[in-house]
This record gives sequence, structure tokens and C-alpha cells, in this order.
Amino acid sequence: MAIAAKRPQATLCLLSALALHELADEIPTRSHIAIPRGTHPIEAPTAPIVWHRFDAVTFDIGRGEHRLPGGLLIGLYSAERTIIDSFRLRHDWGADLAIEALKRWLRTRESNPSALLAMAASFPNARPAIRAALEILL
Repeated sequence: MAIAAKRPQATLCLLSALALHELADEIPTRSHIAIPRGTHPIEAPTAPIVWHRFDAVTFDIGRGEHRLPGGLLIGLYSAERTIIDSFRLRHDWGADLAIEALKRWLRTRESNPSALLAMAASFPNARPAIRAALEILL
């Protein structure tokens, strides 16, 4: 909550967002929070936070808000953006996590593969892998 109050651009991402969207089984032990490159993270030595710096140009794509206890809001990437980030960073997180998240998302009523690919157009390193996975899964 302190992060949300002090850094309005702080956005739950990656494993934290996957868990909130119910696209992963793993419960994160730390909060994964994105901030735009050039922004400094808040020093919180006792808080279990992993900071990620995302490109300022694409930072707001797929960004919404999530209500925290007490009424504070923190940024939260949409399921689509989180899947894109999982594919974009699959060399760090593993392709299995990205594929499993995509499979789960495709089983939801909200899934729209063409909208996912349209959003992925802003992330040229992730789009080919997402497209190939969709061709196999669909």
C-alpha cells in the first residue's frame, strides 16, 4: 500500500499479475512491480518486492487499476499485457510459464486472440512467439 501511495505509476506485473488473473498456479512470494525506465524504485528493505523497469513508451499499454485494502489503487496489467510480458521475458521466466498462461487465458470467455495479437504489435520481440503458440493451440 505504501508503494501505491508513493509511486502512482507502480504496476503489478508478471507473476503477481498472472496470479491475480488466475493464469498461473504459483503464488508469488514477492510482489512483482513495474515502473517506467528512468523512475527510481522506493526503498522498502522489509517489503518483499521485485522491481521491474519497463520501457516508458509501452509502459501504459494494457495498464488498468486494482483496488487494494483500504481503498488505495495500484496499477495492474491486463491479462493480455501480462501474457505478452511473459512471452517477451520468457528467457528469464521460462517458456512454460508463458504457454501455460496463454492456454488458461484461451479457456476464458474474455479471451480474444486477435486483440492479443493487436496489442502484441507494440512488442515486436514477443509477437512472433505468441503468434506461433496461438497457431498451435487454436
